[in-house]
Parts: sequence; structure tokens; C-alpha cells
Amino acid sequence: MTDGGVAGGQVLVFDADDTLWENNVLFERVIDDFLDWLDHPTLNRAEIRAILDDIERANAVVHGYGSKVFLHSLGECLERLRRRPVTEAERGEIEGLAKALLDHQVELMPGVAEALDELAGRHDLLLLTKGEREEQQRKLDACGLLHHFRAAHVVPEKNVETYRWLARKHAFDPARAWMIGNSPKSDILPARAAGMNAVFIPNDNTWVLEHDELDPTDPGVLHLTAFPDLLRHF
Repeated sequence: MTDGGVAGGQVLVFDADDTLWENNVLFERVIDDFLDWLDHPTLNRAEIRAILDDIERANAVVHGYGSKVFLHSLGECLERLRRRPVTEAERGEIEGLAKALLDHQVELMPGVAEALDELAGRHDLLLLTKGEREEQQRKLDACGLLHHFRAAHVVPEKNVETYRWLARKHAFDPARAWMIGNSPKSDILPARAAGMNAVFIPNDNTWVLEHDELDPTDPGVLHLTAFPDLLRHF
């Protein structure tokens, strides 16, 4: 295999969280449990969730992504609502709610392993995920999929410059490459701005901060409903 990709094939770049495996659904379960535990006397769940979303949005800019930042955001939300510092006991309760995140469990999406088996024989596969490096690497090591990819990269953010860097590093023509993911904000729009094509596979549990509007008339974006549908196009 040459650095330019499989002969006759294309470069397929895959997102990881919520594309190859479930991720945000775990965070959503923790948030539901957090809201149950909090049982605020005056604010409803939607109002508290709006406060948490604002806190997460601000912390993502400063601290990045991942379970540690998420736990920090939950603690900050609790402090704001109760107007006092979080106690050690409360911090322990929050960590207990988030045990599944801290254990870094990996649940593959249906059909992912089988589809990658076929795609790897026809195309050049890369993996691109954002987040805290150590946490993401543990997921990569646990997923059992890395043998399909020529390289896997963990980056702090996925923006236009990230995709331009990826194309330079692996010497591929962006026009013959496809970014495949569930996030309009991180996977589709910046890849398109960098000259790549994109495949949008929506996930009902995509993090609200990853939502954005896609142009339905953009010919460079392929809309699919499930991961195995890739086999009909690549």
C-alpha cells in the first residue's frame, strides 16, 4: 500500500465517536441520572439542561473534550444551581453516576466491523477522532478495529486546518477523499471547506453542541441512514 492510497480506491476518513461506536448516548444517560439525582426544586429538566449546555460549550473552548471535562462541567453546573462549592461527597456521587464513562466502555454500531472488513480491501482507510488523547487512545485500543486503518489520529479539534493537515500528512488529493461521520459541525462542514467530500450518517444521540445546518443541495455530501449503507457506494 502506498501513502497515496489503495490503487483504484479512494481515501475514506472515519470519525470514531458516534460513528464507529456509541459515545454520546453514554453521556446522555449520565445527564439523565444527574438530573434525577439533582431534583431541583424550581427549575425543570430542560432549564437545567440549557444551563449545562452553556457550561459545556464554554469548557470545550478552554479545556477540550472528554469525560474529565464533562465531569468538571457537571460539578460546575451543581455549583451554579446550589450557589456554593461542590462537596467531596457530591463529587463522589457525580463520579459514581459517570462510572461507564470512566471505564471507557466501547459499544460498536451495528454492522461497523463487517463493513470495515470489506471497505479496507477496496479503499485506503484513516481514522480521525477528537478529544483527550489518553481517553481516546483507550477507546481505540479497545475497539478491535485498528487493523483496518492505515493510521489513526487523535486531535484536540476538527476544523478546516485539521483536514488540510491530514491531507498533507498522508499526501492525498482532498477531491478523492471522503470524511465519514455523524457531526455536521466537526465532520461534514470543515471537511467540505477543506475540499473533501463527506458522508453524513446521522446519530439520534449526537451531542447538541455538534449540531449544525447542512446544505441539502450540496453534491459533495452523501446522506446515508446507517453505516452498512457505505457498501452500496464505496
